[in-house]
Amino acid sequence: MKDFRAEKERLIDKYRRSGYAKDEKAFKAFMQVPREKFIPERLESSAYLDHPLPLMSTGQTISAPHMTIMILDYLELKPGLKILEIGAGSGYQAALIAAIVADNDAPGHVFSIEIVPELVDFARNNLLKANYSQAVTVIKGDGTLGYEDEAPYDRIIITAAGPIVPPPLIKQLRISGTLVMPLGRPGLWQQMTRFRKINETETVKESLSSVAFVPLRGKHGV
Repeated sequence: MKDFRAEKERLIDKYRRSGYAKDEKAFKAFMQVPREKFIPERLESSAYLDHPLPLMSTGQTISAPHMTIMILDYLELKPGLKILEIGAGSGYQAALIAAIVADNDAPGHVFSIEIVPELVDFARNNLLKANYSQAVTVIKGDGTLGYEDEAPYDRIIITAAGPIVPPPLIKQLRISGTLVMPLGRPGLWQQMTRFRKINETETVKESLSSVAFVPLRGKHGV
């Protein structure tokens, strides 16, 4: 198998210079998690090209490496946090998050919900191959409803675009917790937006960057 270390280092140098992320934990996770294990085998040689890649014929994608790094930065992660991810996709973003929150036997965990049946097994198998299956639980279901069994969550990340935050997710977010999602209508551009939960009825909203994501599917999606 090809050694991708030099390609990873090249991208990290680019991201540091461009300011895509500042958290060294994000760069460490990027070096640690093998992106090539989370894409279809025929695309392995493209693992570290800095653009999205298709996930079979599902209409879904694995985000560009720079976007996955930016998400880690936006979430302000630390060991021990409980995370809810909406949209497992290939499992790669969940593995990156797990590399931080469950590092060195920290009790952090990622619960990732996927609505596309083919991607549920794909993500689970990829996480197993990359040795992250103990730190990430992939659930088949409607992510816009959240996962009440393990609520509340310290962080929630939504990896698909919608015009509003699904109300069940705000409810399942811990007070003082953070939710990040691409806010806006799918099609062209959305605003990656961070919400901080102040109390049961109030959040503070912060726009972070312009992004383009696939549509959020489900009861509270588009």
